[in-house]
This record gives sequence, structure tokens and C-alpha cells, in this order.
Amino acid sequence: MASRRRDKHLLPGFGLTLGVTMTYLGIIVLLPILAMLLKTGALGWEQFWRIATAPRTLAAYRITFGSAAIATLFNGAFGLLLAWVLVRYEFPGRRLLDALVDLPFALPTAVAGLTLVTLFSANGWYGQLLEPLGLAVNYTQAGIVVAMTFTSIPFVVRTVQPVLEDLEGDLEEAAWTLGASRLQVFTRVIWPTILPAFITGCVLSFARSLGEFGAVVFIAGNLPGLTEIVSLLIYIRLDEYNYPAAAALASILLGVAFLTLLATNLLQGWQLRYVERRK
Repeated sequence: MASRRRDKHLLPGFGLTLGVTMTYLGIIVLLPILAMLLKTGALGWEQFWRIATAPRTLAAYRITFGSAAIATLFNGAFGLLLAWVLVRYEFPGRRLLDALVDLPFALPTAVAGLTLVTLFSANGWYGQLLEPLGLAVNYTQAGIVVAMTFTSIPFVVRTVQPVLEDLEGDLEEAAWTLGASRLQVFTRVIWPTILPAFITGCVLSFARSLGEFGAVVFIAGNLPGLTEIVSLLIYIRLDEYNYPAAAALASILLGVAFLTLLATNLLQGWQLRYVERRK
């Protein structure tokens, strides 16, 4: 019993560890956010509302949130399929494919953007096939969706994959012996178990897409009202030394990100309660 208590307190005392943690969190996270909120608060409600509802800003919202939603829908379907293949099948190159899933995390987003622009250019590997069909990707909203999809798909795969790996095979075997079809086994046994993780992965993918900048800025073309995202508009306002407007736009994205993370935490709590009930 004493050894267990010692194992729980390998680090220095609670006061010291908490103090170091809160100091680091305050300097790195809280102070920058506080500075941004103070800059936004100095605007006044009327000026803030005028910036937040300007035609160019509304167009940036539509493009950003719409593209992120489309990318999340694709990532949800393809990410679930990819996680299923990695867990349920053995094939040559499986480890390599599993490692490639994490490539968007390791690859600088600017490099990803340049790579996508090259692939979808008129003489690129993909572009030379799509251009004759009238399907342009570079400098269109489709390019934004492609960039967001590439950078955020690992969230779905890596969230669903461990749940699939831990799924007990006895439940599926019992369903098979009772005469359930493949569709029934998936919808009534597997899907309810992985659903909380799947939703969490999709929420994280959506949040990541909202904040994407490096990959999108190269492939989008950045045309106001057509391919300009909110992150780029913030950068433009900073480049114009219009710090209050940039802070106002950033605070809106911060609010959306906070709500998204709050929803993720609630979903994770639901997932834990659901697993405990099944046990």
C-alpha cells in the first residue's frame, strides 16, 4: 500500500508541480489570450459588430466553415474506413500505411501546401487528369477543402483506431452465432462502441480545419469573397497594422475553438461513461 502511494507522487509536492504548471500555462497560453481579449474589448460593441459582420468577413466565415464542414464529412467516412483497414486486415505495407497516417502531423503545413499546389497544377500528377474534365482545384474552394482534409484526417483515424483495437471479439462472435448479418453486427455491436470516439475525431478534425493556414494559403489563391479564409484575413489585418480588427476576428475563432473543445471534452466524458456501462 505504501509503495502504491509513493508511485502516485513520483514528482515533487503538489504545490510545486501545480505552481510550475500554472506558471507555464499562464505565460504561454493565458497571457496571449488575455492580451487579445483586452485589445478586442477596447473596440466597443458597435465597432466590434461592424468588423465581425463586414461583407468580406462574412464571406470569409462562409468559406472557412463551409470548407471545414466538407473536409470533416470526408474525413469521417474515409478516416473510419482507413482505421478499419489498419485494425482488421494484415497486408504487405500495413506498417508503412500506418506510419503515413501521421505524416500531416510531422510535415510543415507550408510544405504540404506547396506539394498540393504542384500535384493539382495543370501539369501535375492529379491536375493533368482533372483539368481536361473542367475540374480545377488550385485557387478554388475545392483546393481549400483538399488542404483541410490532408491536414486533419489523422484526428479521425487515431481516435477511432485504438477503440477498434480494444473492441472485444466475443461480442461479435456472439452476434454471429445468434444469426446476425454483417450489417447487423456492425450497426448494433461495433458502431455503438466506436461512435463516441468517431464523433470526437470528427470534432477535432473540424477544429483543426478551422485553424489551418499554411497549407491553405498556397493552394487557395486568397481571393476576397471567393477563396479567402478567416485566418488569412487576420494575417492581412495584422499586415495592415489594424490590430484591433485582427484581434476581433481572432476572438471569434477563439470562441468557436473553445466551444469545439468543450464539445470534445463532453463527448469524451460520454464515451467513458458508455464504456463503463458496457463493462
